[in-house]
Amino acid sequence: MVSHVLIFLGALICALILQWGLLTLVARPKLLAMPNQRSSHRRPTPTMGGVVAVLMVLVFCVSLAQTDTVLGWGLFAGLVGVAGIGLWDDLQPLPGTVRLLVHILSSTAVLFALQTQWPQPLTGPIAAVAVFFLVWSTNLYNFMDGIDGYAALQCLSFCLGVQMIGLGVPGWAGDLVWLLSGAALGFLAFNWPPAKIFMGDVGSGFLGLVIGLLVLHLWQTDIVPLSVSLILLATFWFDASYTLFVRLVTGQRVTQAHRLHLYQWLAMRRGHLYTNAVFLVFSVFWLMPLAWWAFPASRTALMSSAAIVLAILPMLFACWRFKVGLPAGEDVA
Repeated sequence: MVSHVLIFLGALICALILQWGLLTLVARPKLLAMPNQRSSHRRPTPTMGGVVAVLMVLVFCVSLAQTDTVLGWGLFAGLVGVAGIGLWDDLQPLPGTVRLLVHILSSTAVLFALQTQWPQPLTGPIAAVAVFFLVWSTNLYNFMDGIDGYAALQCLSFCLGVQMIGLGVPGWAGDLVWLLSGAALGFLAFNWPPAKIFMGDVGSGFLGLVIGLLVLHLWQTDIVPLSVSLILLATFWFDASYTLFVRLVTGQRVTQAHRLHLYQWLAMRRGHLYTNAVFLVFSVFWLMPLAWWAFPASRTALMSSAAIVLAILPMLFACWRFKVGLPAGEDVA
C-alpha cells in the first residue's frame, strides 16, 4: 500500500513538472491544434501533451523488463508502436490504413506479452477477438478525446474505480494503475477546461491501449471481472459504439471527422466543464455502484449482463432523445 502511494505521488509530481516543461516546447505554430469546423476548441492550443504519460509508462516497462524480460519488452514494443504512429500523425497526418496496421501489430505484441502471465493463454478466434478489442480500445480513446479533460478524467475514473472496487490491484498491474492515475491527474491539471495543452494522438491512442491491456489482464487473472471494467468504461465505449452504428446505418462516411457523439452534443450546448461534471456525477453515483454490485465472483453471467444493461440505459435514452450520430444533431441549438 505504501509503495503504491509513493508510485502515485511520484508519478503526479513528475507529470506536473514534465508537463509544464513540455508546454513551453510545443507552444509553436507547427505544434498547435488549430480550430476548425469539426473541433471543439476556439483558439490555437499546444498539443502532444500525452508524450509525458508515454515516457513514464515506457520507463515503467523497461523497469519491468529487468524482472520479466518477455512481459516488459513485449509491452514496450507494442506501446511504443502505437505512441510512435500517433506522434507521426500529430506532426503529419497519415492514411488510416497505415495507422490501423500499426495498431494491429502493436496489439498483437501486447497480447503475446500478457499471455505469459495468464493461466490459460488465448488461442484461435478468441485471441483474434482480444486483438480486436485492443485495437478498438486504442481507437476509442482517439474518438473520445474531443473536449478538454474528458479522456484524462475517464482514465483516472477507471484506475481509481478498479482499485477501490477490487480492494487493490496486486503486482505489476497495480503499480501501472497507480502510475497511470498520477500521470492522468498531472496532465489533467493542464488539460482541465479551458485546456492549456491537448493530449494529441500520441497520448490518446497510447492511453487507449494501456487501458485495454489492463482490462484484459485484470479479467484473465481473476482480479476484476470483465463486466466491472465494461461498466466503469461505459461512457466511452457506448457513446462511440452507438454513434458509429448510427452513422453506418444512415450511410455516412464513418472515416470523416465529426462532432456527433453524445459528449460533443453536451459540450457544444453546455460547455466542456458542464460535460465533465455530468460525467463525474454519472460515474460516481451510477456506474461505480453498479460496478461494485457486479464485482463478486458469485454473480452469474445473467446478473453481470443485467448490470451492464442498467449502466448504459440512461445513455441509450439520451442518445435517442438528442439524435446522437445524425447530422441534424450536430447543429447547435
